[in-house]
Amino acid sequence: MSNRILLVEDDTTLSMIISETLQRDGFDVLTAGDGEEGLRKFTRYGVDLIIADVMMPRMDGFEMGRKIRQISQNVPLLFLTAKSEIDDIVEGFELGANDYLKKPFKMLELIVRIKALLRRNIRDEDNRFEIGNYTLNLSTQMLSNPDKGNIELSLIEAKLLKELIVNVGHTVDASTMMQLIWQRDDPYSRNSLHGFIHKLRHYLRHDQSISLINQRGIGYMLTIKA
Repeated sequence: MSNRILLVEDDTTLSMIISETLQRDGFDVLTAGDGEEGLRKFTRYGVDLIIADVMMPRMDGFEMGRKIRQISQNVPLLFLTAKSEIDDIVEGFELGANDYLKKPFKMLELIVRIKALLRRNIRDEDNRFEIGNYTLNLSTQMLSNPDKGNIELSLIEAKLLKELIVNVGHTVDASTMMQLIWQRDDPYSRNSLHGFIHKLRHYLRHDQSISLINQRGIGYMLTIKA
């Protein structure tokens, strides 16, 4: 199945050239002429990557990027721009861009960057776990919520949460969790585990459908209401 790319570019000639080039390389391409149309198509169609010009009418690429990041932290976003000021580049990355290509550019360079972003995203998918409105990225130890932003977890917190998510609806034995983190089961480790569970419960509090239940004397269970 071809990767679907959303190309948001107000220069119709450049948009046609990029679109035809990507299609010849095997990509499925959706096009939009401004940020508003790009946002509509993103929310309507599933896409694997977004290429967006920065300077566009009605809604520029940066504003569109901010709105997209409120919906998805995961889809790769590559900006095309004639701007080269460091402040503009920093702004793009701070709002969640994955890459930046300055105009004019060679089509081969664009394709190479697209393929690199898609490969990186596949690797990240293997380390990404979802529960309710939250996404855990084990690679970055980041817990993301589209409404509440990102929380940087400790390595122990990330490992524990991953174990609970992959076993959602089932009790994870406390001894198993302690062996996973500390390679031992003793009273000190048990107290530490309880403290980490308390912190995870606090991090997940913004989604009322999620519960982290203490099964006394057994372990912990993460549940989510349908």
